[in-house]
Amino acid sequence: MEQKIKQDEKGNLGRNIREARLAMGIGQTELVRLLDLQGVPITRESLVKIERGIQHVQVKQLKAIKKVLGITYEQLFE
Repeated sequence: MEQKIKQDEKGNLGRNIREARLAMGIGQTELVRLLDLQGVPITRESLVKIERGIQHVQVKQLKAIKKVLGITYEQLFE
């Protein structure tokens, strides 16, 4: 069973993912495509829920998001 990272009540993790994605100038569909190329399939709907802070993030998804966006774990969890 894949381990999941629980979002805090403020949804900071999801907000930080969204901000990093927007700073790179890529849309949700593009991020989903890039994650798929990393071997981490995720739907756009799941990404929307993660960014809104209403869905937990799988560890493998978080690792791939970090890699694709070129950010640190510290930036994700600020």
